[in-house]
Amino acid sequence: MLRAVFMCVFLSLYILILGPPLLIYTVLTKNPNPLYWTAIKGLMFFVNATGVRVKVKGIERIPSGTVIFAANHTSAADAPAVVGAIPRRIAILLKRSLFKYPIVGQAFHLAQFIPVDRFNRDSAIISLEKATEALKSGQSFLIYPEGTRSPDGRLQKFKKGTAVMAIKAGVPLVPIACSNAHRIMKKRELKIYPGEILVEFLPPIDSTQYTLDQREDLNQRLHDELASGLPPDQRPLGFPGPAPADAPATTENPSS
Repeated sequence: MLRAVFMCVFLSLYILILGPPLLIYTVLTKNPNPLYWTAIKGLMFFVNATGVRVKVKGIERIPSGTVIFAANHTSAADAPAVVGAIPRRIAILLKRSLFKYPIVGQAFHLAQFIPVDRFNRDSAIISLEKATEALKSGQSFLIYPEGTRSPDGRLQKFKKGTAVMAIKAGVPLVPIACSNAHRIMKKRELKIYPGEILVEFLPPIDSTQYTLDQREDLNQRLHDELASGLPPDQRPLGFPGPAPADAPATTENPSS
């Protein structure tokens, strides 16, 4: 619990001190890079300070140019690990409620993140269309194709929006397998357990080989390739395939 308190208190102070001047700078210059990277570097500093290590593999597999990064989602801990591992500025589709927080919400808007109302289909479609247009103009995105956090750490079924966006924008899909985050911060718990999160970039998928009529095929391929990159206990039940050569380190003994 003390780790979570430390993270909340000092991260909040970090945001309060650096957030307002960076917001003003971004509004005046229209350049979100300083805001984005200051946020990411600060977040990763506090993540490391709580005893959480992030191991990154496969960066060399990321193609140049605009891409969609597609990651599994198991915990509040996997978001900073995945975003911090991506070596370029990206935008994210985030649930709309996160944009209501002061300073943070304004920062999300200025960083070109797009709010999504998961419970309003028409609104969600409009958000996906906005993201697709941003992709066409050169903005890479991070998307969680499951649409929500996994309740047990295992990969869930994917919604088709990610595949549709990739086909419409004509950009590659880069699956990201994030392992062990569900043990670092468990669902509905405030504790942060020390340990290692593995973030692995898997080989990209060429979406230009698919038409909109084949979106189900692309969606299934993305799902299965991401599942293959996860350890057996995070794959869907019954999913075939050998265990990965490099399984993530187990979590250390929990302590507050």
